[in-house]
Amino acid sequence: MSNFKTDHITVNTQSSIRIVSASGTVIYADPLEIEGKPEDADLILITHSHYDHFSPADIAKIRKDSTKFVIPSSMKDEMEKNRIDMYSYLCMEPGDMINAAGIYVRAVPAYNTTPGREQFHPKGNGNGYLLSFLGSLSAYVAGDTEDIPEMVDIPKIRPVMRISVAFLPVNQPYTMTVDQCVNAAKMINPEVLIPYHFSQTDLSGLADRLPEMKVLLRDMQ
Repeated sequence: MSNFKTDHITVNTQSSIRIVSASGTVIYADPLEIEGKPEDADLILITHSHYDHFSPADIAKIRKDSTKFVIPSSMKDEMEKNRIDMYSYLCMEPGDMINAAGIYVRAVPAYNTTPGREQFHPKGNGNGYLLSFLGSLSAYVAGDTEDIPEMVDIPKIRPVMRISVAFLPVNQPYTMTVDQCVNAAKMINPEVLIPYHFSQTDLSGLADRLPEMKVLLRDMQ
């Protein structure tokens, strides 16, 4: 394994993630229910506009003047409604790559595919993100998605080094079933898998099905 340290990661609730890079850059993805005295964010990633992923009240707790936002292009109106200055955010479509706050960010698709579920997260409405840090470390934040075929291409974005850590949602029926999570993890093949947004889904046998990677189960929903 690489020297990626999971104690630099906090999963708050749902899919609210905080990552601190080795250089001290503070990154939040979909901040929600932020409590205490949190650090100011250098970079905030928003995967889509649902209330449990885009929370202006929580963003206000961690935002500073220099905070940069990365959002799906579909969310531009939401940012304007919440008076977030257009110079503070970067709109991304799947396939786009940018350098934000010193972190390389690649947008990837995130959507539902199962018949009858497409309305939960329509294709083209939200993003997942692949983050590349200084050196060989990387993190994949899936957003709300099922095991879409595009996931097979995610490791090809970093063909030399294995993805360090992947966050995959397992809250059926809105995102993935456990079987879909296993399939997605095998396509992405991270060193470490951290399921998130899993609500009451039973993940007790997940690690046994993925012996080729380390599976970390956190006490959160």
